[in-house]
Amino acid sequence: MQRTLLLAKIHNCTLTGANLNYIGSISVDRVLLDAAGILPHEQVQVLNITSGVRLLTYAIPAPANSEAVELNGAAARLGTKGDRLIIIAYGQFTPEEIKHHYPTVAFVDENNQLLKVEGDNKEEAQAQSHQAALL
Repeated sequence: MQRTLLLAKIHNCTLTGANLNYIGSISVDRVLLDAAGILPHEQVQVLNITSGVRLLTYAIPAPANSEAVELNGAAARLGTKGDRLIIIAYGQFTPEEIKHHYPTVAFVDENNQLLKVEGDNKEEAQAQSHQAALL
């Protein structure tokens, strides 16, 4: 049997835009996706802290260090620039995997700059963040 657990999240990011004319998804600064370990096109749940709205979509990378977090397509109607969001990815785990799993959490500031990473992806995320900062 497998169980669904939190795999990764980007905590308390700021919505920077909403684009109704895009086909769909949420665009997220590539540095933040990498830090959390969320893959391009991976299903994510978006929790709007400001409004209480929850939605299911998929993540697409915005340019690294752009600070972008943008709702696209129909989802654009569910947020306003400046709203605070949590972006979550879930994973399926066996009982054995659960024993060794700790979710990756990327904490950001009000400008969507990475503050710290906790969890399974911490060391890799910090190395990638450092590389992106050098670009």
